[in-house]
Amino acid sequence: MSVLRIVTFCLIAVVSNLPAVSADEQKPAKPNPLFADNSLLEVTITAPISTLMRKRSSEEYVIGQLAYDNPESGAAVLDVGIRARGRFRRDRDVCSFAPLRLNFKKEATRKTLFTRTDKIKLVTHCRDKSARYSQGVLREYLAYRILNTMTDKSFRVRLLRIRYVNTDSKKADRVEFGFLIEPDERLAKRLGMKVMDIEKTSPDALDGRHANVTSVFQYLIGNTDFSPIRAAEGESCCHNHVLIGAETGDILSVPYDFDMSGFVNATYAVPNPQFRIRNVRQRLYRGRCANNEYLDNTLQAYQDRKQDIYQLVSGFEYLTDKTRKQLIRYIDDFYATVNDPKQLDSRLKKRCI
Repeated sequence: MSVLRIVTFCLIAVVSNLPAVSADEQKPAKPNPLFADNSLLEVTITAPISTLMRKRSSEEYVIGQLAYDNPESGAAVLDVGIRARGRFRRDRDVCSFAPLRLNFKKEATRKTLFTRTDKIKLVTHCRDKSARYSQGVLREYLAYRILNTMTDKSFRVRLLRIRYVNTDSKKADRVEFGFLIEPDERLAKRLGMKVMDIEKTSPDALDGRHANVTSVFQYLIGNTDFSPIRAAEGESCCHNHVLIGAETGDILSVPYDFDMSGFVNATYAVPNPQFRIRNVRQRLYRGRCANNEYLDNTLQAYQDRKQDIYQLVSGFEYLTDKTRKQLIRYIDDFYATVNDPKQLDSRLKKRCI
């Protein structure tokens, strides 16, 4: 047998023993261009803003347009339905400008940054003409980015500078920061999972390592306004968490909505009385004792990414110097606690639930 025939025979034998490759593996999902990078996106939203903020309907959309400059194809203008969303921040006594939900026509988003986007959450400023509220948006955006630094199993975000053109008014346009949050279904699809529509779950059903990473994150940002396993009566599970899973394996409980944290320190934020803490800047660990076995590795991961976390804050150009110093001090306090064996033991290991 010739050398060529021997080689050919061996190649055929090797290939025949390889595992079959599915169609999905042959064609990996295209990355979502909207969240492909972290650069600031300038957009213009044109809509009857006054009507929207007066009605604040969580069901009825007003019709508007979203426009942005596409470096490759020029200006893009998309028709979009817009409505108010949320519960607490939708209350006009809390925020004069409510958070929004944008509803695109998926077929009209082709070849744009919003390709395959249907409904998406927009986090907005709470009140107009106030640097503190503008900085609050940026603080919450950075909280998401810190969690992205620790795990890809988290909601991606895209920072916007939004020009609001109010078709109900002749007043000058307002320009504010905001950010978009990756839709639940897109997060699940990115991870090869599905959103779970269930009333509640149990700690044992959750991925313990991931739950521990997110619990320490919530402690870092000083957040207690969440539950990874249940929701308030009449709401979907879970409170400021989304459950995603596959046909087999543990469930991921992915957190969102960090405005009640000490890191954001919103003017309206107050702690839940049941926790007996003075204010939202006082940290309280709410991780599960069953996951303490992962805590050392989790904290080592936070040490490994310490400089990345600090760089996110120190290098974020849109913060005021005052805000930047406040956030760095708050992160300093977290690392001082977890690096002190006595404080680590008393404030985390023995305060688990």
